[in-house]
Amino acid sequence: MVWFLGVAVAAVAFAAWVDWRTGEIPGWLTWSALAIGPVAHAFYTLARTGHRLEAGEEAGYAVLGAALCAVIPVALFRVEALGGGDVKLFIALGALLLPRCGLEVELWSFAAAVPIAACWLAWEGKLFRTVGNAVYIVANPFLPKDRRRPLDRESVSWFRMGPAILVGTIWTAYMHWKDPG
Repeated sequence: MVWFLGVAVAAVAFAAWVDWRTGEIPGWLTWSALAIGPVAHAFYTLARTGHRLEAGEEAGYAVLGAALCAVIPVALFRVEALGGGDVKLFIALGALLLPRCGLEVELWSFAAAVPIAACWLAWEGKLFRTVGNAVYIVANPFLPKDRRRPLDRESVSWFRMGPAILVGTIWTAYMHWKDPG
């Protein structure tokens, strides 16, 4: 798993750098990582064990990782709380790192995003307005139609998630390097 974590950290470091500079995560990077994940796991398992059935199972496990790591990011994308590049990056990480590590990266990435976003929004003077918008995004579907408030698109603050995903990936890699069990 160390090799896969190393590849993931390198890919996410590049994605985070591009995201920070341009606001986009390259599609070629996410799609290629998504395609390489199951194939690399199958070849690695085949080389290690020599059993084709185990190699196929490992490839299937990588696909399962991609599917499980898609659930929360796709839901956030549907409510416009996460960008498409971030979603594809999480899915690719699920394929590269399998379900357990992929979901750990998601958890730590979202945990890292909270203080990073709060500091960034406070720096820009948009923290309280953004928190208010977030409350309405969550509450609107549950309110009666006459009490729903339309979201003011001009006051929406976008946060580049790439650096937070990098923090989550590095932390997950460190935890698995420190305690590989």
